[in-house]
Amino acid sequence: MLRIKNVESGYGRLKVLKKVTMHIRQGEIVTIIGANGAGKTSLLRTVSGLIRARSGEILFDMQDIGKLPAEKIVFMGCSLVPEGRQVFATLTVRENILLGAYPQFRRKQGGAVREDLERIYGIFPRLKEREKQLAGTLSGGEQQMLAIARSLMARPKLIMMDEPSMGLAPLIMKDIFSVITRLRKEGNTVLLVEQNAKAALAIADRGYVIETGRIVMEGTAEELLSNREVQRAYLGRDLDAEETM
Repeated sequence: MLRIKNVESGYGRLKVLKKVTMHIRQGEIVTIIGANGAGKTSLLRTVSGLIRARSGEILFDMQDIGKLPAEKIVFMGCSLVPEGRQVFATLTVRENILLGAYPQFRRKQGGAVREDLERIYGIFPRLKEREKQLAGTLSGGEQQMLAIARSLMARPKLIMMDEPSMGLAPLIMKDIFSVITRLRKEGNTVLLVEQNAKAALAIADRGYVIETGRIVMEGTAEELLSNREVQRAYLGRDLDAEETM
């Protein structure tokens, strides 16, 4: 579904991504783990068209999207749930959700929008209860649900999520990861950037480790969970030290 080959991008003179190569198959949950500043968010922003790739190739459904504007990439079926939620605080929950349906409104598919809205409320019943409430008055977990709901309204084939558990209480974080698992079961493909590597790998099929803008490791979720270097750097365990105790 998504194939990235030797992609480089950055901000101004600063090169952030360096020859990044990776792929995602349809129906997978793939996670990218790495330290702060490693390039995780920049990678998602590059794929979504918010940053222009300087070189390399980005193929989505066998089409080159590397030079397309962000709105066309959304229309093709690739949506981003941004870091920090970024909901429209002065709009209601319902208004925020409907903004995500812009592609369907452009295609004059109002009936489909109504069906999608009911599906979203089925996934997030709490948003149904608060549909007339201003988004800025929601809790952090509710805002994260709203950000995901807004992206789903675009009917994405691939949904990219940037740090969905950031700042959330453990129980709310568990709810968010349950939703991600449900999305995969319903046919969505998910690219997940997540600081909580253990939680991300627990639901992912495969993963990539990024360091200073380069992919340095890849494997199945089980392989990465059992890798000593990953455990030491991202899972808070040092097996070598444990074995000497």
